[in-house]
Amino acid sequence: MPSYQTAGAAGFDLAASADVTVAPGAIVLVPTGLVVEVPPGHFLGIFARSSTPLKKGLVVANGVGVLDSDYCGPTDELKIQVMNVTAAVVEVKIGDRLAQGVVMPFARVEIEDGDGATAPSRGGFGSTG
Repeated sequence: MPSYQTAGAAGFDLAASADVTVAPGAIVLVPTGLVVEVPPGHFLGIFARSSTPLKKGLVVANGVGVLDSDYCGPTDELKIQVMNVTAAVVEVKIGDRLAQGVVMPFARVEIEDGDGATAPSRGGFGSTG
């Protein structure tokens, strides 16, 4: 079961439920054995643990994973998408903590087609220095 490691932790650790081999440069889905029922109006953000790249050479391949509240059927297993950023094979073992989950609220917006933005342009990337 996932658990918070400290009283002030925002995220709970997510661990591998199977041994997995990750080739150099490869992206692999690591099973956790978990089906998570996220409360309505929330999602589960799947973030890297700060130590995983240093200890394992693995990063969460999609930056941040998003598990929606309606992805909770009996076979909707939470899997961690990892990428091996080293030149060596990485062995993931059962119980290795690779990521952390943070339950977060979200707001849905109404998307409309319009004639364009009405605010003045700020100058693009890097415009504030």
